[in-house]
Amino acid sequence: MPSIVSVSSFNPPHSLKQDLTMEFARELFSESYQDIERLLTVFSNGQIEERQFGVPLEWFKDEHSFQERNDLYIELATQYGAEVIKLCLENSYFLKENINVSAIDAIIFVSSSGIATPSLDARIMNLLPFCPHTKRIPLWGLGCAGGAAGMSRGYEYCKAYPDANILVVCVELCSLTFQRNDRSKSNLIGTSLFADGVASALLMGDESPLLSKAKQVVQPTILATQSTLMPNSEDVMGWALKDSGLHVVFSRDIPNIIKKWLRPNVEEFLQSQDINFSQLAEFIAHPGGKKVLDSYVESLGITGEMVSTSQQILKKHGNMSSPTVLYVLEEIMKKKHNNGDFGLMAALGPGFSSELLLLQWKGDYQ
Repeated sequence: MPSIVSVSSFNPPHSLKQDLTMEFARELFSESYQDIERLLTVFSNGQIEERQFGVPLEWFKDEHSFQERNDLYIELATQYGAEVIKLCLENSYFLKENINVSAIDAIIFVSSSGIATPSLDARIMNLLPFCPHTKRIPLWGLGCAGGAAGMSRGYEYCKAYPDANILVVCVELCSLTFQRNDRSKSNLIGTSLFADGVASALLMGDESPLLSKAKQVVQPTILATQSTLMPNSEDVMGWALKDSGLHVVFSRDIPNIIKKWLRPNVEEFLQSQDINFSQLAEFIAHPGGKKVLDSYVESLGITGEMVSTSQQILKKHGNMSSPTVLYVLEEIMKKKHNNGDFGLMAALGPGFSSELLLLQWKGDYQ
């Protein structure tokens, strides 16, 4: 089975405490809502303490055109994407020695917070010495489900080409989509929740000659994946593309949808693999927000401890859309695991959709 050999994250340079962003929102939204103080509780109740952004707080105080914001997205996402790839291929925690970027057979590049053609993977390849024949597989529009979906597509590539080495690269600059003149509650919630983040994972097929460079004796392999789409649910989550750019679509019903829809979906997947909840040692959950994590616990009947790593990532970084689940995976991979431990990776996104991966830690490679 394809192995996850290395995972690295990269934090954009501007870290802001949640109380400071709440004061900014109070100033911006107070004229639009008489009950602004009640609405601002989303900042204090969301269990987020700080978030990272590609731009400083002062940037949000001025109006910016769609072109200006998208140009900045291309510039920063290209820079950050190259940085996280280097971190992933030189990660001494997971690798015995550095891996040359020229050994990478394909890049699965995931992003939904800006628009670029050619896609940003091509621009990143101009900064790093990739082989010019490296396959480029850009994924756009998957939002918060994108990180898990990228891992699923990487698994399938490695199954088809067992000697392959694949990079999954997720870059989201949600801050650059901020709409200063949008006074909707969805925008207020998005202002309290979303952040910028960058992460990369290195996957290897069973026959990759580079498996010998893996440092962890017991490492996660991907056994199976499942993608699920809820019919006629486009209005649950996503972007509305308007003249001024990308406007967040964020339904208040998401926690209730998760409670009703997720468990049957997960049960179907696990049963197809002859696995039950009690056998899971890890739950690598995309932390969409406090209410989303609470809904996971209630819907799946798991303990709060199973989402503790996801809670910590949410606390320190907020919801960074697609890279967030890889931040969770990175921390979980640093923990000691026994040969045979099972894990479930899960992320939900626009569509409305879910992406599930069944992992098992194995010690075949030393």
